[in-house]
Amino acid sequence: MNFLRFAVRRLAEMAATLLGASFVIFGAMYLAPGNPASFLLAGRSASPEALRAINAQYHLDEPFVVQYVRWLGQVVQGDFGRSITYRTDVSRLLADRLPSTLLLISMALVLVLALGLLLGWIGAVRGGAADSTILVTTTLAIGTPSFVAAVLLQGLFAVNLHWFPTGGTGEGPVRMLWHLTLPAVALALYLIGMLARVTRAAMLDVLGQEHVTVARSRGVSDHRVIRRHVFRNALGTVLTTSGLIVSTLLVTTVLVESAFSVGGIGQLLELSTTTKDFPTVQAISLIMVALFMTVNLVVDLLHPLVDPRVALGPRRTAA
Repeated sequence: MNFLRFAVRRLAEMAATLLGASFVIFGAMYLAPGNPASFLLAGRSASPEALRAINAQYHLDEPFVVQYVRWLGQVVQGDFGRSITYRTDVSRLLADRLPSTLLLISMALVLVLALGLLLGWIGAVRGGAADSTILVTTTLAIGTPSFVAAVLLQGLFAVNLHWFPTGGTGEGPVRMLWHLTLPAVALALYLIGMLARVTRAAMLDVLGQEHVTVARSRGVSDHRVIRRHVFRNALGTVLTTSGLIVSTLLVTTVLVESAFSVGGIGQLLELSTTTKDFPTVQAISLIMVALFMTVNLVVDLLHPLVDPRVALGPRRTAA
């Protein structure tokens, strides 16, 4: 029952935060210079009647609050409006581009979890030269921004060695995976180093605790001590970091998609921002915020299950 109440409370908080975020997202576009009508006219002069017609078509002549309420009502029904740039429904644009972005993020996340946990485990358990090598490697990875990694990987493996394509998404599952390999590595490189460092530090902290020493003194094998006592107790910290990793992937995918011309929602967001395509920018921003909050919600719900020591909320104290 405590867990159920905790979950309901977190869902309510998420809904309230998402509502506030939707208001900020909708209003932020109107603070930027320029307007959609000027883009539609493409620098051509227009009569006042033509400007009024354009503003009426996209409801730009209505008060801000009325526009927001109208937009929010449509979003709740799954209608994000019509793209000003592409002259089509935003929902259709998202349906065409979202799979590429989700696949790219999923590939990067698999790389981060697999290599980050493995390197952190090896560094904490083995120590010595292996630990030193991992520390140097992860330091270089953390010091390399995603857009720099994208340029380096593209120049080496795509332009010089011709092992991978320079950009695009390809057609079919196999070619799509091939096209997204370099973007996924560029997206994951920094985060692999971060997760490896966090995993190593968390496991070293647990290794120095008394219960690990007691388990070893009782003849429990090192493999079992590491697996059941060390890594399991460090998993709470690793899980919290994993939530941050997914959130970072959602943000940095914009840069990587632009570098590799992936054609996902990250690149679409960049192009739509440049052209003042209000409906598209608002839809993508809201989706990213919703994904970010969903990831945090999942982490919050899993954390007490992974680590029972985590409290679900305020407890009553005895009188």
